[in-house]
Amino acid sequence: MQKTSIIEPKTDEERWEAIVRKEPEADETFVYAVKTTGIYCRPTCSSRLPNQKNVTFFETCEDAEKAGFRPCKRCQPNNVLLYHQQVQSISHICQLIPTSELSLQEMSKIAGLSKYHFHRLFKQIVGITPKAYTLAHRTKRIHQTLKDQTSVTHAIYEAGFETSSSFYEKSTMLLGMTPKEYQNRANGIDMWFTVREVWLGCVIIAATRRGICSIQIGDNTEMLIGQLKQTFPNAQFQASDPIFENWVERVIAYIEANQRSLNLPLDIQGTVFQQRVWQALQDIPFGSTISYTEIAQQIGNPKAVRAVARACATNQIAIVIPCHRVIGSDGSLKGYRWGNERKQALLEREANAVL
Repeated sequence: MQKTSIIEPKTDEERWEAIVRKEPEADETFVYAVKTTGIYCRPTCSSRLPNQKNVTFFETCEDAEKAGFRPCKRCQPNNVLLYHQQVQSISHICQLIPTSELSLQEMSKIAGLSKYHFHRLFKQIVGITPKAYTLAHRTKRIHQTLKDQTSVTHAIYEAGFETSSSFYEKSTMLLGMTPKEYQNRANGIDMWFTVREVWLGCVIIAATRRGICSIQIGDNTEMLIGQLKQTFPNAQFQASDPIFENWVERVIAYIEANQRSLNLPLDIQGTVFQQRVWQALQDIPFGSTISYTEIAQQIGNPKAVRAVARACATNQIAIVIPCHRVIGSDGSLKGYRWGNERKQALLEREANAVL
């Protein structure tokens, strides 16, 4: 096993963390053996995670075999050439996906693997399934083509959806509104908003008929209103609505009373990846924090830490989608869209509430 110039896990704890995260970079720095099975594996092996107390580490395959362990038949740690060939094959297919309409069978045929083996290997190396990867690229393309094309139908086919029905089934999840509405930047959509004072400062709450679409915090009412109208320049802003007023009171109570859950409909616009991150944020327990790295692991894409941070930064719904509960791996606050002072205050207030 050849050494590379990448930063290597030095301690057993760091190596264990690399196994938990299935870091591809760690595959060329060490192998791990399981005492109860007598087998040694790559850090990215797709086998079930062993008990940490039964794990021992070796720098090379030769060291592991001298200690009496045999190579795993699944990840084949002693077959370096095979592994690199597999990585290159998957990388080639990832390059084809944005410009080609490949089925799972066609992808597996290109890779020279069975559909089952290809699907498992793709997820192991990339972090998500081929279907999710393809859909993410189509989503990116539909966002761009809806902005550039006058015909929604043309944009749908340009983005790689085989039929218009296959896209419309997913359109709300992908865009947060219908394709035509998105293309026209909420043209003709009824929208309500109000600005209130809360303990964090000014808060603007906006909603469509589908649900809350924006909660922003700031120090200046005019600035908050200006930002909202810039985001939705073609929306039809309405004066008042009983349903919206009810939603507002519940949001204000949620913020002021430090409530632990808010059961309201949300009209969230975002890509598939952003939607997955935002859903993971809503699953963080009240009074707890989690790192960007852990969120990336939870959504099955451990290498996408920076993308997770960007998804948190584009979150339009403060507090209800609690990106304030995401911190750096070193415990630092990192950035917060509405200011780190507010982030610190929110975390302290929640922590005190669970004492």
